[in-house]
Amino acid sequence: MKKILNDPNNYVTEMLEGLLKAHPDMLGFTGGDYHCVVRADAPIQEKVALATGGGSGHLPIFLGYVGRGLLDGCAVGDVFSSPSADQMYEVTKKINSGKGVLYLYGNYGGDIMNFDMAAEIAQIDGIEVGSILVRDDVASAPPEEADRRRGVAGLVFAYKIAGAKADQKGTLEEVKAVTLRALNNIRSIGVALSPCTVPAAGHPTFSIGEDEMEVGMGIHGEPGMRREKLQTADQIAERMTNAILADMPLTTGDRVAVMVNSLGGTPKEELYILYRKVYDLLIDKGVTIYRPYIGEYATSMEMIGASLTIFKLDDELCGLLDYPAQTPFFVQL
Repeated sequence: MKKILNDPNNYVTEMLEGLLKAHPDMLGFTGGDYHCVVRADAPIQEKVALATGGGSGHLPIFLGYVGRGLLDGCAVGDVFSSPSADQMYEVTKKINSGKGVLYLYGNYGGDIMNFDMAAEIAQIDGIEVGSILVRDDVASAPPEEADRRRGVAGLVFAYKIAGAKADQKGTLEEVKAVTLRALNNIRSIGVALSPCTVPAAGHPTFSIGEDEMEVGMGIHGEPGMRREKLQTADQIAERMTNAILADMPLTTGDRVAVMVNSLGGTPKEELYILYRKVYDLLIDKGVTIYRPYIGEYATSMEMIGASLTIFKLDDELCGLLDYPAQTPFFVQL
């Protein structure tokens, strides 16, 4: 294992300490715990607060979307591990302005258990809490079992829509309703070319041949749909696009946002090669690409690979997607 670190057991704490020291104007922490990241100006009065959480190793997701026009707080776990219920509660307590708190996070068992426990504690304290699970990964379950799907890069679009609606002073129910409508129109799939190494473990999460790729790999190294011989960029782009369109058909005149996301070890040059083919495939179907997002949005340490997310839009969702937002990792003016 070659990584720039001190003690592997302090990897996350030291990362968070560095992040908070780098961006004190935007971020702070609460409960005396670096793992409880909040906006520096939290709580924001007269606004529904948004909280997320999950394991480290995926920057910018999850904590990278804490900031103006997006999230108010994030509970941060160790690498690929859920944060505790107490950490989630500390974030909830700090960001609450009296208008309610919406939990918005991925469909993973540990997160669900701990978020539910945090919500129970918060509600005892009189804090109204709503919850939404993101399930955008089409590779993780068939359409008839969509409730089992994992939450992956589609979380970013969910944060964007919910954050904009909350900033516009929507009620908790209004924020929840528009976010759920957005999620009904968001699909993702990824392709992995390499494993990654969790610092505390010191060895790769799985093995894969130099001439192989895993179609549908999860962001923690969960098995995908199948392992195949490595294909060209155009073939990979077509494979991912077709998988999404089979699950969420698009027709002439539809508008979409497209995200081509690096899983951590894929350079932007290769992402743009993928995007050019995705663009052509969608344009050929008469679909308008309203906004492209190409870069690192949801990673898996240094994993080589990429994911594709397509978000079908309407007039309201376009307006919310356009709404200004700023965090240390995401800027949209």
